[in-house]
Amino acid sequence: MNILVAVKRVPMTGGRIVLRDDRQEIDTRHLGFTISPHEECAAEEAVRLIEAHGGSSTVLTLGPPEAEEQLRDALAVGVDRALHLVSDGEEWDPQATAAAIVAAIAAERDAGTRYDLILFGNESADAANFQVAMRVAAALALPCVSGVKAISLDGGRIRCEQEVGGGRDVYELELPAVLAVKEGLNLPRYPSVPGRLRAKRKPLEASSPQRPGARLRKLELALPPGSGKQARILGSGADAAGAVVEVLAELGLL
Repeated sequence: MNILVAVKRVPMTGGRIVLRDDRQEIDTRHLGFTISPHEECAAEEAVRLIEAHGGSSTVLTLGPPEAEEQLRDALAVGVDRALHLVSDGEEWDPQATAAAIVAAIAAERDAGTRYDLILFGNESADAANFQVAMRVAAALALPCVSGVKAISLDGGRIRCEQEVGGGRDVYELELPAVLAVKEGLNLPRYPSVPGRLRAKRKPLEASSPQRPGARLRKLELALPPGSGKQARILGSGADAAGAVVEVLAELGLL
């Protein structure tokens, strides 16, 4: 079987995110980068499925030239080949991202490569749009399940489990299919030194998709719940008693 894994280059978890002055993108000068955690599990699952059932795996990313590092990381853990859709480094919206991936899949099909399974992370660690996998599946007219936490393959069908309140939903799909997986699906392996050496020799094909006319207008950083609260100085000692009563009345507690 042939498996395609779509990954994204994202800032390392725990890094302090700061926007540029134009609010168009993240200031990346002091950030390290990695593969989005859900997608690390997708790449690991692709390698495990190929090890168990045979076939070939491909990793794809839409990102700046520097994203080759993340593709090489995926190759180092066992993925067979890589496709790099080289962008200008700016964030593409989910619609544009999905369109570029669909075009790349169509080009692969025209070249004789058809994918039985297309894996995505459930959402990227930075934008968290949750949309790309569903948009790709809709464009290709393929079945899609998101939030996947377990996968097993049986002939031409794939069984996947999705966590829900109080249990799990189980889906069985005919291949080809699209799955969006979540962190915890497996424990990704670390690239070994021999794996990194092999990754340098594995094929990596680059192309430059044309960006659609629609562009991102601005980003917003949402504050954590409660972080926007401010303290009110009501006074000191007995002089503050009246102000405390007024506040309690405003809150409807009197």
